[in-house]
Amino acid sequence: MTEFVSVHSSAGHPGVATLVLSRPPTNAMTRQVYREIAAAAAELGRRDDIAAVILFGGHEIFSAGDDMPQLRTLSTPEAETWARVRHDAVQAVATIPKPTVAAITGYALGAGLTVALAADWRVGGDNAKFGATEILAGLIPGGGGMARLTRAIGASKAKELVFSGRFFDAEEALALGLIDDIAAPDDVYDTAVAWSRRFVGSPPEALAAAKAGINDVFELTSAERLAAERRRYVEVFAAAFDRAAGR
Repeated sequence: MTEFVSVHSSAGHPGVATLVLSRPPTNAMTRQVYREIAAAAAELGRRDDIAAVILFGGHEIFSAGDDMPQLRTLSTPEAETWARVRHDAVQAVATIPKPTVAAITGYALGAGLTVALAADWRVGGDNAKFGATEILAGLIPGGGGMARLTRAIGASKAKELVFSGRFFDAEEALALGLIDDIAAPDDVYDTAVAWSRRFVGSPPEALAAAKAGINDVFELTSAERLAAERRRYVEVFAAAFDRAAGR
């Protein structure tokens, strides 16, 4: 039984399924949410009736990122567990052996942006706002967020966005290559469905192998890099929150 993440077949579109994040009001991420995302991604990967997957946070918001009030209660060892669980969830999404499209409405901030970056493509509402906002809380992106952002837009722009934590709109996201399409807010999901349907009927084994092969170009040495990112995240967490709480 899951509480915040569910899987639905797309009505009228055989072969397309949707992983839906539903934790109102902002779809903030917790350890439970990450575990549910990982479980849903694994289920979608196993199902033979699913050819393509949409990631969706609903018509109001994709995700505003990590649940900061909960995050601030963690000890440094607990933050290390959080970082591992988040990494596992993002990797589970990234390695779904099928084409994936993130349908982004409202906001995709911090960890929400990282989860969206784990999809193969992204469709954004024309009023959507994006941001690698962790620095505003004294943290850095986790879950492979910095690496995925850098691969998508290049090191110079990634540094500018991560160092500043600023918000940017869909037009800038499209110009940067962070998203692949823009739609009116009410049309974001349907546009993502249209992207997904292009791959229904393609040989699933070939799609899975092609996706894995392309991902390998970036991921072959990722274990050490991701381990280092998790270590740095925990170190920065300690500096930001442990001292402030007197722990």
